[in-house]
Amino acid sequence: MDWLTSPWVVDILSGLLVSGVLFVVGFFFGKYREKKRYKGNNLELYDFYPFNVDHNNHSFFDLKDFRIGVYYFLKHRDYRAARQLILIGEQNQVREQLGPKDLEQYLKLYSKYSGDTIFNDTEEFLTNYKNIVRLIGESFPDTGIEILLHDLSNPAKSLVLIENNVTGRKVGDGATNLLLDLKMRRRQNQDKLNYELNIGSRRFKCTTIPIIREEFGIIAAICINIDANYLTQEVLSTKEKMEYFITQICKMDMKIDENILSKNEFEYAKAGKKHWRDHSHER
Repeated sequence: MDWLTSPWVVDILSGLLVSGVLFVVGFFFGKYREKKRYKGNNLELYDFYPFNVDHNNHSFFDLKDFRIGVYYFLKHRDYRAARQLILIGEQNQVREQLGPKDLEQYLKLYSKYSGDTIFNDTEEFLTNYKNIVRLIGESFPDTGIEILLHDLSNPAKSLVLIENNVTGRKVGDGATNLLLDLKMRRRQNQDKLNYELNIGSRRFKCTTIPIIREEFGIIAAICINIDANYLTQEVLSTKEKMEYFITQICKMDMKIDENILSKNEFEYAKAGKKHWRDHSHER
């Protein structure tokens, strides 16, 4: 094993060791810089957050507040909020709306905060959530239970997927004050769960689930809207309609041999237990 002590072997091993140490140090330093880079406030904490709500409670993009944000972040660094501003600006075609001087300043902002990197994975990030909405919706067809996905990085055109449509909206429609309300509730650590909406003669039971990315805050939401009047006034009106509703809820497309019960519940089921509130076979 004398070759292990030869100078050239020692040099190679020393080089590999140094390279390994530098790689580890560089990796963790890079992670530290990346984490530090994303520090900052969310854009909605600023007075110039570029969305307002009109008298019909619908949100709209506010170019005036957007311009204020551009000049502010050119002078005051906030990586997180500035990139959120760029994301909103690009999705609302600000390059076509800004005058020459303002556009020049916006392009400086875009370059300063690496605007090109913002859009690389936004659509990919929401792909799984689209599948979630689609599959849950298709699990309960024609039941008055609507489920949809809002891309809240662009509240003015937020609706990207809707299943079991009961509200009459379509893909490309905007949110109302949904984003502002979710952000307020997040600051107060509140869930938006099982809330009632009464709009004219319509009545809904709703739940809204925010989707959060660390560097952008709330970027999307899954909403479940149950048409309460349809269930209480239409479904319950006749035996046939109730049977149809139950059939749709219990509709199955395939049969799979799989156990989802606990050990005890499995034994009760084998002994004849028919549902979760059937206690006759428990011991």
